[in-house]
Amino acid sequence: MTFLRSARWFLLALIVGGAIAQQQASAQIPVGTTRTGTFIWDGERWVPAEEAPAPPPPPPQADITVGFGGVELTVDDAPPPLPVYEQPPCPQPNLIWTPGYWHHGFFGYYWVPGAWVPAPYVGALWTPGYWGYGDGHFGFHGGYWGPHIGFYGGVNYGGGYMGIGFAGGSWNGGTFAYNTAVVNVNRSVVTNVYVNKTIVQQTTIINTTNVSYNGGPNGVQHQPAPEEQIAAHEQHQAPTTFQQQHVTAAAADKTNHFANNGGHPTTLAVAKPLPVETHAAPAGFKPPPPKPVTELAKATAPPETVAAAHTATTKTAVAAKAPPPPPAKTTPPPPVKNAVTPPAKTTPPPPVKTEVTPPAKTPPPPPVKTAVTPPAKTPPPPPVKTEVAPPAKTTPPARTTVAPPARTTPPPPAKPAVAPPARTAPPPPAAPPAKAPAKNPPPKPKTPPKEEPK
Repeated sequence: MTFLRSARWFLLALIVGGAIAQQQASAQIPVGTTRTGTFIWDGERWVPAEEAPAPPPPPPQADITVGFGGVELTVDDAPPPLPVYEQPPCPQPNLIWTPGYWHHGFFGYYWVPGAWVPAPYVGALWTPGYWGYGDGHFGFHGGYWGPHIGFYGGVNYGGGYMGIGFAGGSWNGGTFAYNTAVVNVNRSVVTNVYVNKTIVQQTTIINTTNVSYNGGPNGVQHQPAPEEQIAAHEQHQAPTTFQQQHVTAAAADKTNHFANNGGHPTTLAVAKPLPVETHAAPAGFKPPPPKPVTELAKATAPPETVAAAHTATTKTAVAAKAPPPPPAKTTPPPPVKNAVTPPAKTTPPPPVKTEVTPPAKTPPPPPVKTAVTPPAKTPPPPPVKTEVAPPAKTTPPARTTVAPPARTTPPPPAKPAVAPPARTAPPPPAAPPAKAPAKNPPPKPKTPPKEEPK
């Protein structure tokens, strides 16, 4: 019964609480409104969900900058050197080579393999992404599509990207022509080719260390050339969806992680091209008109570009040799001097002087002098003198004195018998004792025998 009563009271409390909640909710709805559905409390009243203001967008991350070619992320450690690999042959016409590069994710740096990508529109060129050093950090500038090749840090990716521009080919009307001096193509399928080694040499920034970033103590020392500055202000197109998927797949493959491959990825480039994704060309853009292949083979870079490549090569070579000494000299000296010098001078001297000097001088002298001298002089003399002299003189009187005193009680005989022998023991009395016993022999021998039997 008690349980039923408590259950009834509990149900009654729920019904009353629900009624109160409905009254409060209905009180916030304007009079005459029959709207039903979801309402949101804005702090003062209940507002229908469809009329509530949208929540403010989340603030952008501090290390992400929206825009193509801008800094996408920053890290503290430098990217690994670029691995050397062979470019797979271009399998079909109008494909643009996108070189491999080091990207950064949750598990650190990972390698994005190079790939052949269809251009999003006729005349589009690919500007690779690159790492740049600044303010003590390394920032990654994402790649993009555009009418011209922009600044990619002067990093020599190979495959036509020699540091400035693209020497691996150019659009020739509606078809892309490949410079087989630096680009590998399938000759049975791709026939629009030419050979131009001059432009390759003019736009090459020699990078013997294969460094993969611009600026900093060891990076490529190249500033944007005039043509690269012009390309930076043009309309750019983001990487295609398939390019972004290619980056995501590379991050998911653990063999691409630097922590697992040590800078030597297994898959450096993919032979199969990425799928096509078309986009509209920038407003007013027209691809360059077609030219004879012979003119493409004789094309040269502008003088400003040639000078920029030469300057960047010289500065990069100097920077590659100069930076190592400064950090080695500035960093080690302070800690080595502070840590080694003070303890070496203060600690060793005191203990060596105090512990060694006193014990060496004090203990040895006393024990050697006291232990040897006394025992050698004292023991020998006394035993030799005392043992020899007394026994010779004391044996005869001991025999004469024992018999008379113990057996003769009267005073007269005891005194004359003891006094003469004590005085006659030395040399003068030696003669009288011999005469005395001769005169009185009869009386002395008679008395002792008579008393013994009693």
